[in-house]
Amino acid sequence: MMNLLAVTGWGWSEIIWTTLISIALVFGVLVLLVFVMKAFGVVFAEKPQHKMAKVETKPVSEGQLHEEEVAAITTALKLYKSALHDRESEVLTILSVKRAYSPWNSKIHGLTQMPDKK
Repeated sequence: MMNLLAVTGWGWSEIIWTTLISIALVFGVLVLLVFVMKAFGVVFAEKPQHKMAKVETKPVSEGQLHEEEVAAITTALKLYKSALHDRESEVLTILSVKRAYSPWNSKIHGLTQMPDKK
């Protein structure tokens, strides 16, 4: 540290001011980036559609169900059937299998022999 002071000829006051200015500059740029990112979020946000899409319902004769009712019944049956099944045990058993030696799976044959230096 003393070598830096001797080379630059700066005193402690110049070093403190340089440090404070650099810290303020970094935080200022970070705050500016936050505002820029918020502006991008506002600009590129999807505009809400005020007009709701009109859902056409088909006329249903007596004794028939609406499509929404059929979907609700199907979902309820699926959830009921999935609750009936037993939970499987979540224990994995890994067995080690000893394989016979084969030159096809040997790594030593894939290495290139170093040539003799003369």
